[in-house]
Amino acid sequence: MTQNYQNVFLQSLAIAQPPQRISSLEIEQRLEPTYKRLNLHPGRLELMTGIRERRLCEKGVRPSELSVEAGQKALAESGLAKEKIGCLIHASVCRDFLEPATATVVHDRLGLSAHCQVYDVSNACLGWLNALLQVANMIELGQIEAGMVVSGEDGRALVESTIDALNADENLNRKSIKGSLASLTIGSGGVAAILSNKNLAKDKPALLGGVSLSATEYYNLCQGGVDGGQATTHHVIMNTDSEAMLKAGVDLAADCFALAKKEWGLQVNEIDHFITHQVGSAHSRLIFERLELSVDKDFPTFSYLGNMGSASIGTTLFLANQEGRIHKGEDVLLMGIGSGLVTLFMRLKW
Repeated sequence: MTQNYQNVFLQSLAIAQPPQRISSLEIEQRLEPTYKRLNLHPGRLELMTGIRERRLCEKGVRPSELSVEAGQKALAESGLAKEKIGCLIHASVCRDFLEPATATVVHDRLGLSAHCQVYDVSNACLGWLNALLQVANMIELGQIEAGMVVSGEDGRALVESTIDALNADENLNRKSIKGSLASLTIGSGGVAAILSNKNLAKDKPALLGGVSLSATEYYNLCQGGVDGGQATTHHVIMNTDSEAMLKAGVDLAADCFALAKKEWGLQVNEIDHFITHQVGSAHSRLIFERLELSVDKDFPTFSYLGNMGSASIGTTLFLANQEGRIHKGEDVLLMGIGSGLVTLFMRLKW
């Protein structure tokens, strides 16, 4: 699928970062019983993933709270009246509950108009980008003037559930522990973006379009679930074949990049910045090697934020811009991928 836009702009972008930092070494200290049984040495987690630390929410914090914080900042930065927001989508893996939509909580807390469309979108780590395209379509069709997409990912429940499960499993071995490795890389954070039409946008980055591909034969490589309806208080589990996921994911990303080049007549040297989903060092290295991209155009955040799920790309884009890496007139390619497997690349002109 390919979508192109003439009338969609990134009005504002904001993030929410929990204050608590948890190092990989601290996680391994809590895994001491498991490490002793399997004769594993501390430092292994960071060595294998490149993740030094990640942020986690305090217990009891709901995903909507991260989304609301980021949404408030995005509204303030946008300068738009709340009545201009014609659609609000909450698009993270984590939700306050299965019903109603977590977006209803965010909508109420932000005080948006009763005429604003409100719903959730869920598509693993790709949900936030999917939701951006939905809002962009509404703007391009003239259905709304502006819309907001938020994500609030709380990784604490998954990390703690994984630690408890590993320490309790007396039958665990060096092979079977691999399925839980990805669960220990998860971080927390929120992101919000407001898209608007050109009548509202003044000197804002333009969203030029998006291309997507899926390879759903790999849906079984990463599967997670919640024992109960609220991810912040119930037992969360996830099992990932990291090696197979890495290979299949990079293959799909390469195919999607080839599609983007074909559909847009795109040359690699035209892109000034590649903002990728932040999984870990192996994923980052292989993506840039396979697609023959310059690492100088990368902006990695996984070493200090971990894998933030659907909030990853938006947070990384925000930080890259905040640090002055992106300049006016430059092309930015957002390269999203999520378990399933599904991928979506979006192109911005800053």
